[in-house]
Amino acid sequence: MSAIVPEIRSADLLRYTVIGSRRPSVYFWAVALTGGGLGFTLAGLSSYLHRNLLPFSDPASLVFIPQGIAMLFYGVLGSLAGLYQWLSLYWNLGGGYNEFDRRTQKITLVRQGFPGKNREVRLEYDFAEVQSLRVELREGLNPRRAIYLRVKGRGDIPLTGVGQPPSLTEIENQAAEIARFLNVSLEGI
Repeated sequence: MSAIVPEIRSADLLRYTVIGSRRPSVYFWAVALTGGGLGFTLAGLSSYLHRNLLPFSDPASLVFIPQGIAMLFYGVLGSLAGLYQWLSLYWNLGGGYNEFDRRTQKITLVRQGFPGKNREVRLEYDFAEVQSLRVELREGLNPRRAIYLRVKGRGDIPLTGVGQPPSLTEIENQAAEIARFLNVSLEGI
């Protein structure tokens, strides 16, 4: 799955949806942490109550101190980590869009953050402020393929989301399309 997905393409408007935390890996970890945390919590409670709360094992025979309390502790931590994953999915942290509009000569970058008065991060730039587009390609154990918007006086602003890096062909095509649309140079390829 790509980090940015083309949504709208026309002569005057180019818009990409940026996938935030709603990636398959986050769903996997939310389910795994919630299930594991719940299992450990029930095992710890079973040892405290001396009653089996799990249908597939008998943790009631565990001694509460130290085994049961350790299971309870790790279960609560796992459940809290799972809750955080579910909330990040619900809030779609990091999700948003990149919009390039020739009619208004504006670039709008929108991302979702944590709830509050600054939940939506919105950056707007004029086409005239853009120096170039930069592509970063790094292979190895922790590969990185990203597109950056180089803006005068503001440095490099990432256009791609986090997660599984898109394929080399896909990142090159997206970068070339955006550079042509903005009529700026493309660096790094």
